[in-house]
Amino acid sequence: MTRYRGRPAVTIENDRLRVTVLESGGHIAEVFDKASGVNPLWTPHWPSIDPAAYDRQQYPEYGDGVDANLLAGIMGHNLCLDIFGGPSPEEAAAGLPVHGEASTVRFEIDRSDRTIAARAMLPLADLDIERQIELVDVSNGGAVRVIESVRNLSGTDRPIGWTEHVTLGPPFLQKGSTEFRASASRSKVFEGTFGPADYLKSGAEFDWPIAPTAAGKSSDLRVSFDAPSSSAYTAHLMNQNGEDAFFVAYSPAARLAFGYVWRAADFPWMGIWEENHSRMQPPWNGATLTRGMEFGVSPFPESRREMIERARLFGTPTFRWIPAADRVSVEYWILARTAAAIPEMLSWPES
Repeated sequence: MTRYRGRPAVTIENDRLRVTVLESGGHIAEVFDKASGVNPLWTPHWPSIDPAAYDRQQYPEYGDGVDANLLAGIMGHNLCLDIFGGPSPEEAAAGLPVHGEASTVRFEIDRSDRTIAARAMLPLADLDIERQIELVDVSNGGAVRVIESVRNLSGTDRPIGWTEHVTLGPPFLQKGSTEFRASASRSKVFEGTFGPADYLKSGAEFDWPIAPTAAGKSSDLRVSFDAPSSSAYTAHLMNQNGEDAFFVAYSPAARLAFGYVWRAADFPWMGIWEENHSRMQPPWNGATLTRGMEFGVSPFPESRREMIERARLFGTPTFRWIPAADRVSVEYWILARTAAAIPEMLSWPES
């Protein structure tokens, strides 16, 4: 066991990558690329504490919203389970955090030289989550294989949200510079107001990657938005013509391409969350630049009731069933490439 930004954590590494996982919440806090010296994942500017240590009176710097305990410990890539979005008032009163329990419970973690095995119980959701994170040797860069399984401990079939909340941040993410590619197809802007500086047309449907703006123009989502302040959320159905789905982000400054690959049948949706110095309340304080590339079984962050009542978007389900007393497993890969392999990654077919 080691510590990362003051938090208990476990690290594995080889000559290409260093991967760090937080004990509390199981967040993948860093995938540090040794060639470029950059961790593409988001590290919040505010101090990080274990969610179990959060107390509203003791830590007012994390705000007074229902998401305060999540924000106190969020970092990098966190798992949203068994909801993607906010709890209902009744769920919040019962102790359910924003995005579910997986991002705040404590994981039991074992490690070897190349593998991290993590397991946690979600008592309110009655689910068991296991993760195996393995460093894999590949040519032209680094790779991480993640196998994730969720077991339904109850005797009833369960509709769930399940999203890999991957968030990128500086120095990898830079305004007007960082490029993105994704195997996306039909897309939709968040319905209603998402943030205080929304620049896209609310509820608009479009084809990846050109999104309509509120000002009647268009924005290419393949390049990070360059504005003093902005906010947005867009949902994207991944192309179902092939077995795999992906996104790739490229930082010209770091000369690093970083991305994820997963089975489109497992996670048919990707959400792009943009926060560009727009949230002025604690702990954001107008100082955050992030871009989330969040792939999962749901298109939008919304309540459980809204997720189920939506049912489908573009003919595709907006949640997943886990049968009674059954286990569901998924696999995805994290890739980092420098120099010679970058053109290949950026030319992956998006359709």
